[in-house]
Amino acid sequence: MIIVAGQIHVREGGRARFLELSSAAMSQARMTSGCRDFVVAADPLDPNRVNVYEEWESRDALHAFREEGPGNDLSALIERATVAEHDVP
Repeated sequence: MIIVAGQIHVREGGRARFLELSSAAMSQARMTSGCRDFVVAADPLDPNRVNVYEEWESRDALHAFREEGPGNDLSALIERATVAEHDVP
């Protein structure tokens, strides 16, 4: 199993737009074979932070989704991100 987790800090005032653009990826991921969970959510304390959590059956399933998933360009809204992949036996 692969866990992808971390935080994304968006430009001031950009969190609502970031979450709006992320909704298509969440929906598509959850319908994708190999996806156990996929969440992009507003942080309850920091108005410019978004928390990311993904759970995949395998690295192959994760990378297949990344290659074929929605192509929303969110990079313009991101100031910095700390997101990592973790192998869980």
